[in-house]
Amino acid sequence: MAKKETFEEALKELQKYAEKIKSRDITLDEAIECYEKGSKSYEKCLKILEDAKQKISYYDADSE
Repeated sequence: MAKKETFEEALKELQKYAEKIKSRDITLDEAIECYEKGSKSYEKCLKILEDAKQKISYYDADSE
């Protein structure tokens, strides 16, 4: 079973791709690939944050 990626890991990946694109020392094809991979990392970050928000809302509503 694959280990579930943490928010910090996904964010680090996103930052890595952003830095690579900012360096401007890459080809257009590499930049496109970094953009695509960065977009996936961004989506993972959003999903993890949304899941955390739902858990907090659930427990917060439970305490009322």
